[in-house]
Amino acid sequence: MLRGSITALLTPFKDGAVDEKAYSDFVDWQIREGTHGLVPVGTTGESPTVTHEEHRRVVKICIEAADGRVPVVAGAGSNSTAEAVALARFAQEAGADAILSLVPYYNKPNQEGIFQHFSAIASAIDLPVVLYSVPGRTVVDVTVDTIARLRDAHSNIIGVKDATADMGKASQERAKLGEDFILLSGEDMTALGFNAHGGTGCISVTSNVAPRLCAQMQDACHQGDFKTALSIQDRLVHLHRALFIDPNPIGVKYAASRLGLCRNELRLPLVPASETTMAAVDAALVHAGLLEG
Repeated sequence: MLRGSITALLTPFKDGAVDEKAYSDFVDWQIREGTHGLVPVGTTGESPTVTHEEHRRVVKICIEAADGRVPVVAGAGSNSTAEAVALARFAQEAGADAILSLVPYYNKPNQEGIFQHFSAIASAIDLPVVLYSVPGRTVVDVTVDTIARLRDAHSNIIGVKDATADMGKASQERAKLGEDFILLSGEDMTALGFNAHGGTGCISVTSNVAPRLCAQMQDACHQGDFKTALSIQDRLVHLHRALFIDPNPIGVKYAASRLGLCRNELRLPLVPASETTMAAVDAALVHAGLLEG
């Protein structure tokens, strides 16, 4: 079910509120451009600063706009287990196809705490659960052994989004978890290498603004055509870098605004991109053929 280019969707704002029309149009455009799946209200969707009501509304809009054309993997993470369970249950009620649940941040739980956290979530719903490993934001990480323990305990824990950029870990995950466990990259720059190590796709930030290219790169990988995939990577490499000069989603919000997809509006404590970042993003968009020079 989950493969290819899966967009970690940004959340458009207009005068401080969620721009529902822009979001619905954006979801439809993503699908028409070839995106294989969608993740609403993850980190790129500014999940830390949307309210619970907005979070639920954004998930519903995404599901409605997708209309069954591609899988919707609803963001449902929290450093509070009870809150994460509530968001997961809502995603199931709303009609999501799966949820994405990240390692609890700031609390710094040990592996037993992480195991019990994800166990509570998986036990509360019937939906497939994709674990989200992003130690750059959560400080602690879920080990391969803990992932295996969770997979063995809960049949609905089906995969992991690995944003470590550690190719060695990808190989360890494949060796420990088997070919049927879904391995998705969470790091655009190394997504090509991740696939070579056995990954099945990428939950991507770059695909917000380059959905067709990201989908084509993933399709080439799945066909074993890594020469074509590399040629597409060469077009995207500067964009992968430029979008992360400032903390995500500052760069991608600016890039999306340059393409007329949404306003360049964020919520504090995030602030608009610096002049240096804007120049780098503009140059990367031109290099990728997405903006005229």
